[in-house]
Amino acid sequence: MEPVFTGVGVALVTLFDDQRALDADATAGLAARLVELGADAIVVAGTTGEADALDDDERLRLFTAVRAAVGDTPVVGGTGAASTHQAARLTARAGDTGVDAVIARTPRGLDDPTGYYREIAAAAGSTPVLAYHFPAVSPPGIPVGMLPSLPVTGVKDSSGDPTRLLATVDSYAGPVWTGNPALIHMAGALGCAGGILALANVAPELCVAAYAGDADALRKITPTHLACETDFPRGVKQLVAERFGTSDVVRMG
Repeated sequence: MEPVFTGVGVALVTLFDDQRALDADATAGLAARLVELGADAIVVAGTTGEADALDDDERLRLFTAVRAAVGDTPVVGGTGAASTHQAARLTARAGDTGVDAVIARTPRGLDDPTGYYREIAAAAGSTPVLAYHFPAVSPPGIPVGMLPSLPVTGVKDSSGDPTRLLATVDSYAGPVWTGNPALIHMAGALGCAGGILALANVAPELCVAAYAGDADALRKITPTHLACETDFPRGVKQLVAERFGTSDVVRMG
């Protein structure tokens, strides 16, 4: 399977105004700035983007705005939801926004996600679907042994577990992206497609360098990585605000 993109994708924050209303234009502007700084793709309305606090129309507005702002840079829209019906419904509408692919985190408590991804893939039509394993947020996630049978064209692994990443690369022939900056150097060494990182909102240049094998860059991002994980996603937004002057308002929490 050809990857939707290779390199470092930004797990983009979603920007809100002081009344917590969606600011799609500001979010798209941030995406464009991150592309200028070296980001290889933009992933919109994922976990870092507070997807659980967005309705379908807001997500679609974000997909459209970011797509228009970043030129030919790949855009991946987050369409995961708490139910298969919700995820499939949003996925069916996402293709009209021009996204290059969709990514869907598994719902909490779903032991076998096969049917979930089958319905999403059917709703997506010709739009590629990426699976998303994040057991800390949506347990239990996706068993490694199920990955080869899922109707997806890649997987994001946000377990943060190096052994799980090794097992995924060993058993799954499709593209793999890590969701953890601490493993981005390892992902590059293993030949993974890249990473989809919240940290890339703040330090895209260092994330790109670390994926390319720069150990000094990996060491340099460590303090920022730890700060991003503090009071997530507020910690990420505060760091983005410090660097780019954006809003640090959150809906989650």
